Amino acid sequence: MRLTVFGTGYLGATHAACMAELGHDVLGVDVDPDKIAALRAGRVPFYEPGLEELLAKHTASGRLRFTTSYEEAAAFGRVHFVCVGTPQRKDSDAADLRHVDAVVDGLRAHLGDAPALVVGKSTVPVGTAERLAERLEGKAELAWNPEFLREGFAVQDTLRPDRLVLGVRSEPAEALLREVYAPVIDAGTPVVTADFPTAELVKTAANAFLATKISFINAMAEVCEATGADVSVLARAIGHDERIGSRFLRAGIGFGGGCLPKDIRAFAARAEELGTGRSLAFLREVDAINLRRRERTVELSRELCGGSLEGKRVAVLGAAFKPDSDDIRDSPALDIACRIHLQGAEVTVFDPEAMDNARKAYPALGYAVSAPDAVRGADLVLHLTEWPQFGALDPAELAAATARPRIIDGRGFLDGARWAAAGWEFHALGRPAQPRQERP
Repeated sequence: MRLTVFGTGYLGATHAACMAELGHDVLGVDVDPDKIAALRAGRVPFYEPGLEELLAKHTASGRLRFTTSYEEAAAFGRVHFVCVGTPQRKDSDAADLRHVDAVVDGLRAHLGDAPALVVGKSTVPVGTAERLAERLEGKAELAWNPEFLREGFAVQDTLRPDRLVLGVRSEPAEALLREVYAPVIDAGTPVVTADFPTAELVKTAANAFLATKISFINAMAEVCEATGADVSVLARAIGHDERIGSRFLRAGIGFGGGCLPKDIRAFAARAEELGTGRSLAFLREVDAINLRRRERTVELSRELCGGSLEGKRVAVLGAAFKPDSDDIRDSPALDIACRIHLQGAEVTVFDPEAMDNARKAYPALGYAVSAPDAVRGADLVLHLTEWPQFGALDPAELAAATARPRIIDGRGFLDGARWAAAGWEFHALGRPAQPRQERP
């Protein structure tokens, strides 16, 4: 089938390459000519495991092409996916839908008389699909097919998703989407058919639940710090309850990225617009708990440095908001690094993939070529992005390079006993400190 994908950012580029992998002829569309030029050359402008290989494979075969022309795109395919971003508005917590509206209006202006299906994948406030369907009336039918991609696993989540949600109003629209996703459905992926409002709410509700679970265990970390309890043991104990489960119960500096924070804020803002603000008022506290963990990390850093960060050398391991990504949008790691820098510390950052993005966005920070280089002469080390490479570091080797082997594990990821045995003073949020053990 011939498909178009509007928007070639994180969602769109991934969707386009994966649709080509499923056997479709795909045309990616973007208004940014530099981005299109890079994609035509087989280069992905961000880091996502497995994506560059798919892109190169299908641009070489001719199954995947890119353009800046809406006219070409409208004539190319029968199914048009809308995959542009919906960032937080600068003047409120609400979602900025300008890019979504621009795609729909631009596409509508070039659609002919042939049947067409426009499929929204962008995360939008409930009610958006109804409004867009009215704008497309007489030109194309609308469907809503929310995405559930995890950065670092986006290719896997597209080719082998845990569910497909099809927001449709007609049997032909559902049949067409089932044809698009036939290889995925045949592999056993569950399909949920829904109306527009439900399809829109699935993504925002899922993000709200995930954010709540993460903030819950971080709230428990606050209580554990006040009482001397260990949040890691607490999480393990309650995680055995099958009604709760253990996933995303690791306390730390909280969530970030370009989706979760802005999506829960937009959800709460939309609830206010609908007159049901009280139903999602708890999301404001979820957001506040999340941000407090960053503040607590800075506070703990200051405490460990004798009450002042002025003139201290602090190493930060991690810049991306999560591992297997170079995305620094709302990165807790860089937020903490900047706050510590503003308190007078000399901060040096290392990340396996996000260094270029971090340097461009935060040029006042220092940057190292490796983790050992970052910790050299450090008075304090902060582990803030849980890259597997950091878990595999030799703590004894790193200890010898520091001015003082003292670390805060902001992700609850490192083996505290191993680091303490290697001579480190080990701290983690919500857990009792592990004093350094003198090595024989």
